[in-house]
Amino acid sequence: MTILNVPDMTCGHCKASVEEALIPLTGKVTVDLAKKQVTVPDEANPARLIAALEAIGFPAQVADL
Repeated sequence: MTILNVPDMTCGHCKASVEEALIPLTGKVTVDLAKKQVTVPDEANPARLIAALEAIGFPAQVADL
């Protein structure tokens, strides 16, 4: 699994925007608004996901595990 930190994700609308951007790339995402994190399947390409989020105004980075 890949976990992305998305620090600017603060509300339900943000969550919906993130899901809308990533689900076409991954098929499934889990968004934790409280932790400001997105979890995606192993087969996802983190750089591609980060680029998709940055394109909609949400800077992201891979979380340290």
